[in-house]
Formats: sequence, C-alpha cells, structure tokens
Amino acid sequence: MSTETSVPLRRRSTSLNGHHSNDVAFDGTVPLMENNIVKKTDDGYANGGGKASFMTWTARDAIYVARVHWIPCVFAVGVLFFMGVEYTLQMIPARSEPFDIGFVVTRSLNRVLANSPALNTVLAALNTVFVGMQTTYIVWTWLMEGRPRATISACFMFTCRGILGYSTQLPLPQEFLGSGVDFPVGNVSFFLFYSGHVAGSMIASLDMRRMQRLRLAMLFDILNVLQSIRLLGTRGHYTIDLAVGVGAGILFDSLAGKYEEMMIKRHTLGNGFSLISKDSLVN
Repeated sequence: MSTETSVPLRRRSTSLNGHHSNDVAFDGTVPLMENNIVKKTDDGYANGGGKASFMTWTARDAIYVARVHWIPCVFAVGVLFFMGVEYTLQMIPARSEPFDIGFVVTRSLNRVLANSPALNTVLAALNTVFVGMQTTYIVWTWLMEGRPRATISACFMFTCRGILGYSTQLPLPQEFLGSGVDFPVGNVSFFLFYSGHVAGSMIASLDMRRMQRLRLAMLFDILNVLQSIRLLGTRGHYTIDLAVGVGAGILFDSLAGKYEEMMIKRHTLGNGFSLISKDSLVN
C-alpha cells in the first residue's frame, strides 16, 4: 500500500465518526497547522481514483481556513487585488520620471531639505555616522567576538548589490539632494539598487537579536526607519531599493548561516588560517 503525507489547510476529521473536530488541544490552544497526517491509499485521487480535494470542501472548512490561516488569506486577496491593478494601470511614459509612492509621501520633506542645505548636511552626516556604526559592529563580531556570520553576510550582500546595481543602472532622480558628508563620502557615484544602508542595518540587527541584544537591535531598527525616510526625502533611493534592502539583509544573513553550517560539517579548520573561529564552531 503506497502512502503520502501532507499537512492540510482544512479541518481534520476524527477517526471515530468522520465528522470534523475542532482541532483544539487539551490546553485549549488552536494550532496553526494540523498535526494529523493524511494518508492516500491506492484507491485515492493520487492514483486516479476517488474525489478531487476541492470536492470535499465544506463551508465549515472555508470558515476554518479564514479564521486560522488568515495570513495567507490576506495575501490571497492581495493577489486578486493587484491582478486587477496590473491590468488597469497606465504605464509611465518612457520620457517621464519614474513614479515612486515614497517620493509622493516625502514630498514636503524634500522641499524642507532643499530649502535648508545646512539641515540636509547635518542629516547626511548623521546617516554616515550610522553607517559607521553598522560597519563597526559587523566587523567587531568577527574580529573581537569570533563570530563571522555577520561579516560573511555583509560580504555576500555588498557583492550581490554591486552586480545587480551595475547590471541595471537606474537614473538618479531629478530632485536628488546630495551632500559631501553623505555616505559614500564625497558625493560620488553609487548604485541605487538595492539599498546597502538598509541591508547592512538589517544584518547588524539580526545578529543583535541572535545574541539577545534586544535594546540595541531595536535602536538600530528605529534608526533604519529614520534613515529610510531621509533617503526617500533626499531622493537618494527609490522605495523599491529600500524594500529589497530589507529582504537582502534577511536573505544574506540566512545564507551566511547556511555557509557556516556547511563549513562545520566539512571540518575545514585545517592547519592554516580559518575565517570560522574555533569558538564559533564549538558554540
């Protein structure tokens, strides 16, 4: 007899009477996903017989899914909504400036900074200090604490940013407000996509949370939000650059963790210099 396991979204049935149970544990909690295992035998739909899964759905199943699995339901509604947007939205003409909702929201901030060069310089200097804080923490975790994950993640992230930023070079917004003290210092060229400012801050914040430095992580998150608002206000990044920067920080932190696990499994300490410290492997 062939079997196949899956975790259903629907409410599960009891083996006693075939009716749906409430999926409530003895402590009164409702699990996010059911713990039961569905077995499909040789006469099941997977082998050409029986009913299709959707033919067994009931109204109670739909209510259960909407109540327990509301997060994917919200995203499902989002899929339908943006399908409608995609088929009705008028594209931006080729010779027009890109539309950015973040630029619309921060239009007043852009005017204030344009009329106050001194304030723009101060905020740019503070932003550069914050970038220095990120860099210092990330390098510190490797050199001083023997935990290279954040440093590896930053190397992955900035290299990928360079490749993507060079591959598709976005136009600098016409309302861009530069400063000689902004990072990169000297008001030089930089890749717009994606935001290394935001991604670097995410990498540092994630490492802080792993080490239970929760207050420091919260501080970095707040500064990251303020940094993002300033970058939109000065037109130093598009909104998509900032959003992808958050995702990039999470992604490359995860990849760096997988890289460490792989190195541990391969026992590559050897006799020479190793980026992975003995302390980080033991702990």
